Amino acid sequence: MIDLRDGPKLLAHLAECKEEMLAAIATLVAYETPSGDKPALDALATRIAADFATLGGIVRRIANDAGGDHLHVRFGIPEDTTPPSLVLGHFDTVWPIGTLARRPFRVEGHRASGPGIFDMKASLVMARFALEACRKLGLAFPRPVELLLTSDEEIGSQSSRPLIEETARRAAHVLVLEPPLADGGLKTARKGVGVFILDVSGRAAHAGVEPEKGINAVVELAHQVLAIQQLADPEAGTTLNVGRIAGGTTSNVVPSAATAMIDARAATLAEAQRLETMMARLTPVLPGAKLTVRGGFNRPPMERTPAIAALFARAREVGRTLGLELTEGSTGGGSDGNFTAALGIPTLDGLGVPGGGAHADDEHILVDPLPIRARLLAALLLSL
Repeated sequence: MIDLRDGPKLLAHLAECKEEMLAAIATLVAYETPSGDKPALDALATRIAADFATLGGIVRRIANDAGGDHLHVRFGIPEDTTPPSLVLGHFDTVWPIGTLARRPFRVEGHRASGPGIFDMKASLVMARFALEACRKLGLAFPRPVELLLTSDEEIGSQSSRPLIEETARRAAHVLVLEPPLADGGLKTARKGVGVFILDVSGRAAHAGVEPEKGINAVVELAHQVLAIQQLADPEAGTTLNVGRIAGGTTSNVVPSAATAMIDARAATLAEAQRLETMMARLTPVLPGAKLTVRGGFNRPPMERTPAIAALFARAREVGRTLGLELTEGSTGGGSDGNFTAALGIPTLDGLGVPGGGAHADDEHILVDPLPIRARLLAALLLSL
């Protein structure tokens, strides 16, 4: 457990750094990094790598031809085989190049705003300052600390998932820098996330001359949309949303094709597997129609396992030594913590900077909690 004398020292040091932290956040926000834009992402990766190298971190850059390179940073003796504390984060955002011109970084009262600031550039800066504070105060970590910062979280982590899972398997636990719950609580459960695409094939015909020769793919899709909605189980945390449909050509042609894109969320692996099974079993209603189902769950659920509950209990003890009463909760969104939790690695999410407006025009962080959240992360790394 962290020495009670270290908490005030950490907070005092980090409070003195608040303006410096804000300046560093402004610098990261100034790098526009939409997922998939390799030059933009690589430019920020170079900057972040230099920042952590200055602190004495051993930086490894993982090439990624599909997008921006990923970064692995290690603090500790290279020969130390003790399972490390793994900190997960990402530096891609949902915002296209040019967003900064209309929504520049700004500080207004107790809020700072800008594209990508909440999700999650401010949290990357917070983590750097937490590590720097420990170094400057001469506080030693009980185990190595590793950071894995990826460039494709916002688009499903397709290139980084193997890297995340490989790194997590060597770790004692995982701390995720995603934003906390609205009340500042940590996240001990997340829903799994899936995307299904349903393609319907029918037969075209003249809608006025011989409609009986057609098989209306749009009508078939309507039947399937209603059937899909019946697969939801809100009480179990299972939801489906038919978010996009398309089909047909003109009004006087019986449509031969139609498509639907479905978002799926499940709180448990059992429910995710049920949905994948039931989606595969969809059968046509109209004679002659054909269905093809693609996709599935790309992030498994982060279930609140006994190991995660135990990790949160330890974190709550650490928080109390700092005068914080940490709470926990769940969320319907996914993160890279879903992958590590599904491997059985104790995972604690929501350790980032409080704020709001993720993926929205009012994206912002709260400035005052910056030193407090940095102190919390540092204390966890010093204690776990």
